Parts: sequence; C-alpha cells; structure tokens
Amino acid sequence: MSPAKIASFFKTDRRVLALAIARMADALGNSFLVIVLPLYVASGIVDGYTFGLSQPMIAGLVLALFGIASSITQPLAGRLSDLAGKRRAFVIGGLLVFTVSNLGFIWADNYVLLFALRIVQGTAAAFTITASIALVNEVSRMDSRGGNMGIYNSFRLVGFGAGPLIASVIIESGPFVVPGIGAEVTGFEVTFYIAAVAALVSAVLVVFIVRDPAGIQPSDRRFKIAILDRTGTRTLDPIFALGIATLVMAACLALLSTLEPQVNERLNQSPILFAIEFVALILTLAVFQPFVGRLTDEYGRKAFVVYGLIALVPTTLVQGFVFEPWQMIIARMLQGVAGACVFAPALALAGDLADSGQSGAQLSVLTVSFGLGIAGGQILAGAVVGHGFYVPFLAGAVLALVGSVVVRSEVTERHIRAAT
Repeated sequence: MSPAKIASFFKTDRRVLALAIARMADALGNSFLVIVLPLYVASGIVDGYTFGLSQPMIAGLVLALFGIASSITQPLAGRLSDLAGKRRAFVIGGLLVFTVSNLGFIWADNYVLLFALRIVQGTAAAFTITASIALVNEVSRMDSRGGNMGIYNSFRLVGFGAGPLIASVIIESGPFVVPGIGAEVTGFEVTFYIAAVAALVSAVLVVFIVRDPAGIQPSDRRFKIAILDRTGTRTLDPIFALGIATLVMAACLALLSTLEPQVNERLNQSPILFAIEFVALILTLAVFQPFVGRLTDEYGRKAFVVYGLIALVPTTLVQGFVFEPWQMIIARMLQGVAGACVFAPALALAGDLADSGQSGAQLSVLTVSFGLGIAGGQILAGAVVGHGFYVPFLAGAVLALVGSVVVRSEVTERHIRAAT
C-alpha cells in the first residue's frame, strides 16, 4: 500500500505519514539500546574507570546522557532550523550521525567512550527531533493537529516498541557465526549493526519521501522561549507549563528502563519478559494516541492533559508493588493509556499556542522536557532504588500529581482562545 493510500486510511496528511514512517525505522534501531546498554554494562565487556559509581547508577547514566545532551542542544537546533526555514536537512544530518555512532558501540570497551557516544547521539537527536516535530506542526491545521501529532508519535513508538523485543531475542540467541566466513559475533555486536542500518534506512527514506512544506520562510524574528506568562494572568507561560507536564510524564514512563536487573530478580523473569513489559507501555501509547489526538481536535486538549497526569499517579505507583510479570504488564498498559492522554495533546496544544515561524524553537520546550524527563526518570530510579523497590515509583507518582496541578492552574482558556 502506497503512503498516499495509508494516509487516506488514517485520515492524516501524507507528509506527516511519510515522516512518521521514516522516524519509525530510526526509532526501531535506537530503542535497541534501551534494552542492550544496561546488559552491555553489566556483561563485563566494558571496563575502566567507573567514577566511583555503582553498576545500576552507571547504567542509568549511560541511558540518561542521551537525553541530557539532546535536551541541552534542542533549543539551539530548533532555532537554527527556524533561521534556515528548512527542516528536512536537519533530520537527515542527525540520522547520518546516528548511523556512525551506532557502529561506534562495537569498539566501546571503556566507560569514557561509552559516555562520549551517548553524548554524540543525543546531540544528533536534537536536530532530528526538533526539525521533524516542527514539520508535523507546520503542515497541520488546528483542527487536525492533534490527530497528526498522534499518528506521528504512534508510528515512531511502534518502531521504538518493536526494538526491545527484537534486541532481547538477539542477545539471548547470540553469539552468531557469520556464514561463509566463520567469524563469531556477539549478540551485542549484531544489535549495534542493526541499529546502524535502521538509522541509515531512515535517512534514505527521508531523502526520497519527505519535503519541506511550501511557504515556510527563514525566520528573522527574535528567539522567544518564555518561562513566565506574558499575558500577566498566570505565573508560568502556558507552553512552559505544558513542558513541565511532558517532563513528569516522561519521567514516569522511564523509571522502569534503568531497573532491568532489579525487576528481573524481583519478578523472577528473563530479559524477554522485561522487554515485553517495556513494550507493553510503548505499544499502548502507539495504539491510543491517534484516537486521543482526534478527540482533542473535537473536544479540546487541556482536559486530556490534566486527567492523563492524574491517571499516571496510580498507574505509576502500582509498579512498585507488583510481584508477577503479568501484573507488571497490565500496570504498564494502563500507564500507557494515561501517557497517551498527555503526550500528543500537549504537543498539539503547544503547537496551537506557538508563534508563527517559531515552532522549531518553541516546540523544543516540549521535546527538551521529554528528553529531560526520560533522563531524569532513569537517573532517579538508579539513585533511589536502594531505598526500596517501590521508592522510584512513589516519586514518579508524586511528580505526576504536581504536573496535573501546574497544567490545571497555568494553562487557561484565555490562552487557548488567544491562540485560536
């Protein structure tokens, strides 16, 4: 089925779907690393100076450095794409750097190199993320933006969700013998090769099927990212408040990823079951986001964000008290439904509120928040799990409750009416 026919089936813009398919391929390879890198650190392959950190904290830092580097770079990357008036070139460039850095893990036998590669990847991701989300925003009308954001996120999440399952099977099945050569490669090496190929395929897809929208001009307007409300009716700028919502949502979703060894021990399960638990949330997000997005186009966005954050409180907390794999899977699925009510609606509402020609920079508030939330959740989990398995999930539940209060009070109908 052609992209045009698929776009018609999903009732979304063909350009959005084309970009979503390309990002799905990239996310497939990138998500391998969420499962592989903690096991890679624990395998003994990587050695050298550990900076005095424990193994769980090292694993959390390896995962989190990607989000930290990406978050620091995204406002600049978004601003540069605004100034250039072009998005496609930034997406392609970031994906090509991903290709090279994914291959680099094959030779990463010390922590310094491992950390450096994650920083490079995070920087490359900043250009890909900000440019692609600005593209989706700029080709969307207000009455279709929620659905388009949902479709884009869903396809990306399908790739991100499939990656851990494939990676866990490869790790357990390795090592492998290369046919005709007889050389042996580890499961880790195979996953790094596949991740590199996936990023390269994604770049090729963008080259051939994605174009910058007509009429987008380079922006010469002053760079504006506000923290305080410019209308004077509330304390925080509404886009910044939505960034806080995105940050706490991402932190709640990311808590589990650092704790793979602890979760496997507590639930007496294999890495494949952990991958299923991880993917349960991702696939639930992917399934529900397009429907939630369409609903927000019809009924408004703010209420979905607020109630989604409230629903994250129990669905996050319960993960700290389960003792069976099936219980964790159900908890993760319910958390995915709650996250779907926050993710795409917050992006769409921020797109509604963004100034013309500034979407690259202003939407970077949410993409930065997502990266910081992922990194923060991973570091938080690694830092406090020693005080009790339930403690990271309790902290996440408290953050979600705070986030709901912020959005409820700081994003007002006046802001929304002004945007429309």
